[in-house]
Amino acid sequence: MQAPITLLLIAITCVVSLIAFKNAALAGRLILWPPAIDRHKQYDRLVTYGFLHADFFHLLFNMVTLFFFGGFIEGQMTAITGSRFTYVAFYLAALVVSVLPTYLKHQKDPNYSCLGASGAVSAVLFAFILINPWARILVFVIPMPAIVFAVLYIGYSIWMDRRGGDNVNHGAHLAGAAFGILFMVAMEPRVIGHFLQQLSRPGF
Repeated sequence: MQAPITLLLIAITCVVSLIAFKNAALAGRLILWPPAIDRHKQYDRLVTYGFLHADFFHLLFNMVTLFFFGGFIEGQMTAITGSRFTYVAFYLAALVVSVLPTYLKHQKDPNYSCLGASGAVSAVLFAFILINPWARILVFVIPMPAIVFAVLYIGYSIWMDRRGGDNVNHGAHLAGAAFGILFMVAMEPRVIGHFLQQLSRPGF
């Protein structure tokens, strides 16, 4: 399945991230830093932070995940709405929605910053799981049904979000996952029935 938007998003993210690794000024301008939004109204940071990554492995993990699942979701959304713009809007909105709770929590905190596409990638992944709950996916080379991964992922993210201390925005992962599901349901309500039907017929 052709996925030009997914490939374009991956390309832009890789280029921006790789440049920002060596360009502190660019990274500083694009990263989500609450005071810049709160005081200077640089609302674009609610999107641009998602095109930066902490290091090469952070970038690789997110882009590989987006590559394997983004194409399918791009195709589904294009088929349903007749426009690839829907997928673009979905991805960019997922960046904003997934980080919004964190931003509001740290709105006055000059010591907080956030970067990475993980929230939007979670939205893509969970939109995929909603459609294909029993699909086999690889989790660190371990195959498992997508729905099992979803349960483990949500449980782990909730636990780590409450525990804290690892410099990972688990709240954004959860918000992104929820947004991915809700967006798909709002776009095509019949997906709920499809999900329940698929769930009742394990294919593994």
